[in-house]
Amino acid sequence: MRLRVEFTTEPFDLDEAPAHAVVAREVIQTAELDAVDVGPFGNTAEGGADQVLTAVDLLLRKALASGATRVSLQVNVIGEAAQ
Repeated sequence: MRLRVEFTTEPFDLDEAPAHAVVAREVIQTAELDAVDVGPFGNTAEGGADQVLTAVDLLLRKALASGATRVSLQVNVIGEAAQ
């Protein structure tokens, strides 16, 4: 199964990216995912279910440990895994 995750971390800081946002982006960018898109107001990535769920677990743990007070995320099934 393929999944897409979309997430944001808070609190926002429009002047510079907070530590929790930087950490969350690093987790997603270094995970074994494809179609990664990071931006100032939201981030998305796609991949196999195991890879996405592993990345989400690490993202939550690291973002919260780095000062996030809220992590909003959505996970969608987008198809079957490539054979």
